[in-house]
Amino acid sequence: MPTRTARTTWTGNLARGSGRVELTSSGAGTYEVSFPKRAADDAEGTTSPEELIAAAHSACFAMSLANGVAQAGGTPKTFDITADVSLGPDPAGGFKLTGITLTVSGEVDGLDDDGFRAAAAAAKAGCPVSKALAGVDIHLVVQ
Repeated sequence: MPTRTARTTWTGNLARGSGRVELTSSGAGTYEVSFPKRAADDAEGTTSPEELIAAAHSACFAMSLANGVAQAGGTPKTFDITADVSLGPDPAGGFKLTGITLTVSGEVDGLDDDGFRAAAAAAKAGCPVSKALAGVDIHLVVQ
């Protein structure tokens, strides 16, 4: 399996500095980052590590779920997955990821609701991004 690469350039201090995250391996884009916008309710078009983690987690979970549904004898048709990643204070100092909620709905053939829920739970546990984030409380909501 290949290694994927992203690169960040940063100028200035935390409070007033800013940076650019480049998705180097794919060339898919370059995105602005800054701590003030990271901590604000309105990011004003600037991304954050949490949003990038949410994107990675939702995509990884979707792939894992598609595989799990097929292994359980179903046929995946469509999934709608949202990953909400929260940042908050760390009692040890600084900040940390305080939680992740994966919300999934989907349409599959050949599995009942219980089968879909079981496949979703297995996907949450088996997704490589979930494994990488094992130190964060990850909550699954199947709709």
